[in-house]
Amino acid sequence: MLDTVQTLSAAAVEAPYYLPTGDECAVFDAAYRNKLPLLLKGPTGCGKTRFVAHMAAKLGLPLTTVACHDDLTAADLTGRYLLKGGETVWVDGPLTRTVRQGGILYLDEVVEARKDVTVVLHPLTDDRRVLPLERTGETLEAPDDFMLVVSYNPGYQNIMKTLKPSTRQRFLALEFDFPSPDREAQVVAAESGLPLERVKPLVLLAGKLRELKGQDLEEGVSTRLLVYAASLIRDGMPVMKAVEACLLQPLTDDAEIKRGLDDLAVALLG
Repeated sequence: MLDTVQTLSAAAVEAPYYLPTGDECAVFDAAYRNKLPLLLKGPTGCGKTRFVAHMAAKLGLPLTTVACHDDLTAADLTGRYLLKGGETVWVDGPLTRTVRQGGILYLDEVVEARKDVTVVLHPLTDDRRVLPLERTGETLEAPDDFMLVVSYNPGYQNIMKTLKPSTRQRFLALEFDFPSPDREAQVVAAESGLPLERVKPLVLLAGKLRELKGQDLEEGVSTRLLVYAASLIRDGMPVMKAVEACLLQPLTDDAEIKRGLDDLAVALLG
């Protein structure tokens, strides 16, 4: 039904590395304990998905992640009748399955999905915490250990892809951004295995590239790409080749802008 769903059991992995930048872990924990939905806002690649995976493992909860896209419908989340062995049977979607079994459902970039997706979420985001299934005649009550988490990148919003205020105000919200240079260097060093002193120039370059967002670039360098670059350098690839492949080429297809980025990288990294 969906090829964009990932489910991890509570014991599937250890808590992935995550370095807090504020009180986000405490807010997440409080939202879970009080059965409240949570909205994460922030740029692509700043750690939202890693944060959810970290907290799910810390709380000992199974995590189902759905990468939202233009064709994702409410039926993809709730389920549908399918033909199996000559019979028509109901098959739960990831939302329904998680409501039945408990755990965290994480909708990544929820504004990319069709509008009917947010509508089906509404009964789960107030004090009812129910999921009506019109096709089966069921009304499922979410268990105590069910939590709904959604994320989006406000920088990508346009008139056709926004969360209505009435939807946003159903959620607690946390705003994410890239960590401070010192913290980001710690994260990249820990994730890649490249020594901290060799990571710092990469983080400096990333900061300069992010300053170009909204001017020459649509988006800045993600922490994820920094980890990729540092991993290749640790593996023996020359610094500029790794920077080219991981930090510069993914940012633009414009040859003139690309030359400017090359010059900036050479000036900072030598």
